[in-house]
Amino acid sequence: MTITENELLLREGKKIVEALGRTLAPMVEVVLHDLTRPASSIVAISNSLSGREVGDPTTEIGMARITDPGFPDILQNYPNQFPDGRPAKSTSIGLRNSAGEYVAALCMNVDISMLTSVAASLSQLAQTQPADMPIRETLAAPRLDELRAALDAFAGRLNKTPHTLTPAQRRDAVHQLANAGLMDLKNAQAVVASMLGVARPTVYSYLPQKDPSP
Repeated sequence: MTITENELLLREGKKIVEALGRTLAPMVEVVLHDLTRPASSIVAISNSLSGREVGDPTTEIGMARITDPGFPDILQNYPNQFPDGRPAKSTSIGLRNSAGEYVAALCMNVDISMLTSVAASLSQLAQTQPADMPIRETLAAPRLDELRAALDAFAGRLNKTPHTLTPAQRRDAVHQLANAGLMDLKNAQAVVASMLGVARPTVYSYLPQKDPSP
């Protein structure tokens, strides 16, 4: 049986709905509309967050595409709302046949209510407030900041960052830090290893070796 171009577009569109639905579940509803039959346009739906089902009618945007060939092919990230009031972010993609006529629309509706709640919680968690304190508290050893600054300065003089130093340059940097007494600080090797992007034993191997006692 010969399949028409419009039927082919819809057939392939159903595959996209299924794949995207599985990938983006459970927070994204994916819908395929057949714009040639607006009264029952939904031919595929995955993760039905809106409560719609196959055979339900098209939306206002679908009707606009049907009546206006100049309607934009893509409407992206526009605000929307599910029937129960949950906020949504939507994208609608119009699919045309070779004659330039809209045949279908592939739509994605993201439930952003959960994301909004999580974002608000994270914002509250990260928020700090000025406190009436006679001194400023820091959780880091003061001289470790000096160590970090010295290593950054060494790399800066070479127009590099600590991570991009060559092994020979790393060794020179660690020697300079050791000569300044900064490698004797508690956690110094861990800090330097993190800044250089190497393992702690590697930093240890860069340390100047003390001469054995006579």
